[in-house]
Order: sequence, then structure tokens, then C-alpha cells
Amino acid sequence: MSASLESLFPTADGIDPAWRYVPDQSGLSLIIDGKLLTWDGPRSSIASAIVTRSVDGKTSPVDLGPAALASAEIGRAAVEAASRAWKGGRGDWPRASVAERIRAVEAFVGRAKTRRERVARVLMWEVGKPYKDCLVEFDRTMRYIEDTIATLRDLDRSSAAAVHDSGFAARIRRAPLGVCLCMGPFNYAVNEVYTLILPSLIMGNPVITKTPRYGVLANALFTEALAASFPPGVINFVTGDGATVIGPMMESGLVDVLALIGSAKTARLLMRQHPQPNRLRSVLGLGAKNIAIVLADADLDQAVTEIVSGALTFNGQRCTAIKLVLAARPIAEALVERLADRVAAVPVGMPWQDGVVVTPMPDRGHTDYLESLVRDAQARGGRVVNQGGAERAATLLSPAVLYPVTPEMEIFSVEQFGPLIPVGVFDDVEQALAVIEGSPVGQQAAIFGKDPKVIGPLVDHLANLVCRVNLNTQCRRGPDSFPFTGRKDSAVGTLSLSDALRVFSIRSVVASADAGAGLLHEIEGTSRFLAV
Repeated sequence: MSASLESLFPTADGIDPAWRYVPDQSGLSLIIDGKLLTWDGPRSSIASAIVTRSVDGKTSPVDLGPAALASAEIGRAAVEAASRAWKGGRGDWPRASVAERIRAVEAFVGRAKTRRERVARVLMWEVGKPYKDCLVEFDRTMRYIEDTIATLRDLDRSSAAAVHDSGFAARIRRAPLGVCLCMGPFNYAVNEVYTLILPSLIMGNPVITKTPRYGVLANALFTEALAASFPPGVINFVTGDGATVIGPMMESGLVDVLALIGSAKTARLLMRQHPQPNRLRSVLGLGAKNIAIVLADADLDQAVTEIVSGALTFNGQRCTAIKLVLAARPIAEALVERLADRVAAVPVGMPWQDGVVVTPMPDRGHTDYLESLVRDAQARGGRVVNQGGAERAATLLSPAVLYPVTPEMEIFSVEQFGPLIPVGVFDDVEQALAVIEGSPVGQQAAIFGKDPKVIGPLVDHLANLVCRVNLNTQCRRGPDSFPFTGRKDSAVGTLSLSDALRVFSIRSVVASADAGAGLLHEIEGTSRFLAV
């Protein structure tokens, strides 16, 4: 254990009173069939990413309070409530007008915004994300919801007119899909949860959401606003062990859409549990191994700035993080030297400290895994090249640049999801392309260079291997108007403001012969689906 890193953790009495956490019972909140419940059954204790140290050098996780370990019966109750709200497509919510759904979502946003600082503070303690970033995540989530409302209004207006073709008149509008099970990840435990929940809800689908393993408390703070804003059964909120609570939902066959941002292993397991897999629609954001290719003519200072930010923001715990750097041999040593200097200066500390970048991680077991990746690389000839890199204390791991990494090393191909920057070398850019082509995942790539004659053909190849090519900038999700998806085992479906509305709905057509077009117009006054 690194004594210098250990000293960054506070003592229990040394935490500034303005930042101290007072446990409560919010983690026991559930929503079933419109009712906000307090779970009185089995529970777990939520340990913070942050630990405290004692005078004798021992560290202890900060206890944030209990979380409900909901039962299989709760899982079945949640999916049955959503199914009743769907009612075979005849429920009030799936048949509600766009305006009615928007009003409910706006009511939720108004209630949710009052919890901004509380949600950000709880999220900081749960997952260790810097407080300022937690505020940004909350604000971005609210803005995403508001932008989704505006996008839906535009989409609805564009489908208002009748279409005439080949002797037929038709109205083509979007209809909901059915019961949606939405599960987001811990790294964006608020934002990415709501990028699944809200498009699904606003398109008329009843939803069950299960919180990520880390982020239970932050999400529980929204339960009152959710229960007050939507009709019974439309939003159901559960926590607990996935195998216990989610398995019965999938096995019931009542889930029509699985929306998951997580691992491919989890997605495969859940889909296999559904008795009618061809009926199940999937919206999946899975793993990624985004590679930065640094060409010989790259601006190294710019490349280093983007790579360090792209690889280390929130400890590298992002699917969009840069997870492998491949450098042209002529500039590899110079690039690594600059990376080592920049990473050695990255602020490490507690998430309430201004300017901090690397913070405690919520999964102590994953920190063990990251250490094993470093040891494997070192055993095969790799070096930690930055001062103080890869030192460990409890839930803190100092950021490290590993060089040179080769295909024999585990970190060359796995998604490390942590503050490690592996750097390899290529002699011919085709070698870098072969790495991306051979990867089982394909989300994004970044190119750093200047010559359009070199970069143009690279883009042509990469556009068929990944779904976003970033030129002289890091990989990222935003802005939310851009499509967010992946090839191979990285994603199923596309998320963005407009794509998410489409992925959680389906085009449905009402058509008549031109002679009956008058009837088509007349029923607009009696049909909610056709109402304009």
C-alpha cells in the first residue's frame, strides 16, 4: 500500500463538516404500480468509494446506509404492474397523446430539479466522481430530457401530414413497443439511466428500471418525483441483486424491450432467459476498446492533452474512454515522455477537492484487477514510465502510462475501465488498423495527425470498423444530437436525441384508398393516435 496515496484519505474527524455524509433510509425506496414503498425486507449496506483512515493506518469504508435487496416477488410485481399499464397496447399511457406524455415528463423535470445538489453529493459519495462532475452530470441529464421533449415535438409535427402514394392515403406515426426493462451503468448512474428511461417513457412505453450496483442512493432520490409524475404502473423502480429480481421479469415473457448499458455477458444472460427471444427488442450499450492512433506528423502536445483527458476522466471508467494508444515508431518515445510528464502531474485526491481528476473507485475488486493487468504487462516487458504510476491504496490507484505494450499482454486487448494508459508501437499504419479490425468490439477510434492524404484513407477504413472516428480529439459520447452506437459486440441500437425516440418506438401506418381519405381525416377527431 502506498503511504503517500493513503495519506490522501481523510480521517473520520478530518472530513470538512460541509462534506460529511449523514446516512438515511432513501436506499430502501421502491416504486411498484405507482406506489412509493419503503422496503422492510433484506437489505445490504452501501459502502462509499471513499474510505477513512485511522491513526494506526487502517482504512474503513464509509457506510452510506442501507439498500433494498428486493425479492423475486417484487420483480414479478414490477413487471406485472408495467404489463397492466401496457394492457396489450390499450392502456391509458400507450394511448396517451404526445402532449399528455410531455406534460407528465415536464412535471417530473420540475420536481427533479429541486434535488440537484443533494443528488450530486450522494452520487459523489457513492461512486467517487468529482463533485463538480456530478453537478455537470445532473445538469446534462435535465438538459437531455428537455431536449428530448423538443425533439419529440418536432418529430410529431413532421408526421402530422397525410402521405399520398399509388392511390392510397396514409398517416405514418410512431407507436410504443410495450414493457421496457431499463438498466443503466454505475459510471453515469444518473445520466445514462435517464437516457434510457425518458425516451422509453415519452414514447408511451411502461418502464421498469433497476438501479446500477453503485448509484442506488442517487437514483432513489428521484423516486418521489417519478411516483408523483406518472400514472400507476408506468414507472416501476427496483433495486437489489440482478439474478434475483431481474431473472423472474425476463422469464415471465412480459418484457418487450431490454435496454441495458453494461456488459455483453450480462446482456447475453438476460436475453437467454426470455421465453420468446424473437419478440424481445434489445437496446444495448456494451463494451469498448477505443484506440488512439498517433501518426508521425501529429501535434504531440495536442495529442497528449486529448489522450490524457480521454483516458483518465473519471478514472477512465467510461465506455468512451481511450483505452489503447498506438504510436508511430518515430514519435513513440517522444509521445510517451510527454504522456509520462502530464500523467505524473494529474491531481489525485478526494472528489470534493477542486481540480481533482483521479479519485477513489467504488469497486475494490476492480482495483485488484487493474493491479493484475499492470503486473502482467511488467512480466512481459512493459514498464510504468511515469513517476508514482500504478501505486495503490485502498480504493485509489494512481494513473499509469504502460510502455511498450504488445499483443501478448492482457491489457492490449481487454477493456481496463481504469486509469491505465497502455501505449504500443506500429511501423505501418496497417498494423494499427489490423488491431481494430481484429477486436471483438467497435465503438470509436481517434486519429492524431495532419496529412489529409494519409488520414482520408484511414477514415474510409475505420468508418467500416467503428461508429465514430475522432480527428485530433478524444473519443466521447456527446453532443447528444450525434448518434451513439457501436459495431460488433459494442452496441445494439442507436442512442441520440432523435435516435432514442425511434429505437423505443415503431412506425405504424393507417392507410386507406384515396376515395376513403375523407374518413382518414375525420377519425383524427376520435383517434388519439392520429390526433394532431
